[in-house]
Amino acid sequence: MMNFQKMMQQAQQMQFKIQEMQEKLADITVTGESGGGSVVATISCKGDVKSIKIDDSVMDDKETLEDLIVAAMNKAHDAKEDRIKEETQGMMKDMGLPEGTQLPI
Repeated sequence: MMNFQKMMQQAQQMQFKIQEMQEKLADITVTGESGGGSVVATISCKGDVKSIKIDDSVMDDKETLEDLIVAAMNKAHDAKEDRIKEETQGMMKDMGLPEGTQLPI
């Protein structure tokens, strides 16, 4: 009976840590840039777009600007995924879970 209680406590602790991480990720921002910094996209690790900065030098070419925005957003998305993976691995290590454990984040 004691093992069951211990397992339940561990499950509750893990659930709390996952919720804590989700809240933390909402506050972390990452950026992606394209065109040598002509376009910079900033997003949260939750996926919310925070800002897009566009240099005046690319404002005259609509097609190029559109491509640069897409590229910057894709790079920001990749940075977000990398950061989430990094944060998740750190949390798992802190909790003593084996590397590669899938968590519902």
